[in-house]
Amino acid sequence: MKFNKLAAAAALAIAAVPGAALAQDAGATVTATAGATVYGNDGMEIGTIESVEGETAILVVDGMKAPVPTAAFGAGDNGPTVNATKAQIVGMLQAAKQQADAARDAALVVGADVATVKGMPIGAIKSVEGDNIVVSHGEGAVALTREQFAVVDQKLVALVAMADIMAAMEAQGTTGTMTAEGGQ
Repeated sequence: MKFNKLAAAAALAIAAVPGAALAQDAGATVTATAGATVYGNDGMEIGTIESVEGETAILVVDGMKAPVPTAAFGAGDNGPTVNATKAQIVGMLQAAKQQADAARDAALVVGADVATVKGMPIGAIKSVEGDNIVVSHGEGAVALTREQFAVVDQKLVALVAMADIMAAMEAQGTTGTMTAEGGQ
């Protein structure tokens, strides 16, 4: 799943873990750096910082990504720490994904309007058959998979660029089929 509001909600949940402040050594300044291994309040490894942009670090935990405020990192004996265990973070990320999936699935109904993440209208859902969703666009249609949709700001969006949709439609005549990776 791409960096999105779901992950941001999970990051906020990390900050709400009961207990002391996230930064475990309030006097220490910790710089979150890409590639750093992050440890929990139990001293066990949680994951790795994939990247840092501004005041947000992307923490990868068991293949799931969570944006974490850089101020949430404390200094530990082995490296940066957060005031949560790996199990707590994994649980929060999984719960957030389940909520997002449920919202997406509820929105995937025939007639629902679909836009790109950037807000460009694509069309309306023409059919829903299992994980296969067909969206009308102009004179044609494009087939996407369930995993290529999300609800963002209470709107159904396709996690595919408009250029990819147009290329798929052109390659297939008027109907294109896209894989979960966004390609043909």
